[in-house]
Amino acid sequence: MDLSTGKPINITDKKLFNDYFHKFSPEISEFTFTNLFMWRNYYNFLFVQFKEHLILFSYDYLKTRRKPINVDSKNYIYFFPPIGPHPDEIILELFENIHDIEVHRVPEDICVELVKNEKFKILNLDCLEDRNNWDYIYNKEEILNLAGNKYRQNRRWLQKFFNNYNYDFKLITKDLVEKCKELQLEWCIMRACTEDESLEAEHDAIHEALNNFESLGYSGGIICVEDKCAAYTFGEMLNEKTLVIHIEKAHMEYEGSYQAINNLFLKNCCVDIEYVNREQDLGIEGLKRAKESYKPIKMVKKSIIYQRK
Repeated sequence: MDLSTGKPINITDKKLFNDYFHKFSPEISEFTFTNLFMWRNYYNFLFVQFKEHLILFSYDYLKTRRKPINVDSKNYIYFFPPIGPHPDEIILELFENIHDIEVHRVPEDICVELVKNEKFKILNLDCLEDRNNWDYIYNKEEILNLAGNKYRQNRRWLQKFFNNYNYDFKLITKDLVEKCKELQLEWCIMRACTEDESLEAEHDAIHEALNNFESLGYSGGIICVEDKCAAYTFGEMLNEKTLVIHIEKAHMEYEGSYQAINNLFLKNCCVDIEYVNREQDLGIEGLKRAKESYKPIKMVKKSIIYQRK
């Protein structure tokens, strides 16, 4: 494999990526073109095609937000799991031929296949669970209807919003993108994004997605109260049964606005889906509590593959 031929992700690569995702249906939230495109500059992604697989990698280990395991950081390369018919075999080939690497966001089924292979032991590899990047999966009907005692608090917040505000919900169109940007800027100012690298990076990634709304083709929803944007969200189909929510932002001034944007978007978009993937909590306690409050039916486990010394 010649990594020197690696290319940065461009909007014109959408068809190529989507062809792979259609043929090899993803489960992890990272694997949509919108997600990879909006974060491409932050993570400095490159990609190559190799033996019928699409392979994403980066030399920028600092963006993984963790110290490499048993790796010289100066020469470090981290990969995402290969997309293709035999990702486990390609991962083994990567470790056989390239030094100082790790493979991140590896789903459980690939780890299971890897540990069965004798080469996994010979190469002295290990799977380290990466809990901060596990995806939260919900039953769509449950988090839409919020029935029962376990959803009591979220149901109260939702009803408070509906009772207190004269709101207007719309699916996002090109004409509404600027309204989303207005709220995003306010949200960032309130949370001092410029003083937090991760929030500033997210702000930039959101603008990449919004600026390319028509080309990327994802779905979104926006709530306005008296012509002011109170909340917005956007996502897309991850696989045949699952919608993945990439971004969800709401104004603190409007109580229950997070619950409202989640509810109204699911009511009006992608009505035939069964599951909702709300991505990871990144180890942030507040985010973890919010995601757990919607009672996930399962977690998509991910691991880091590394070589023991």
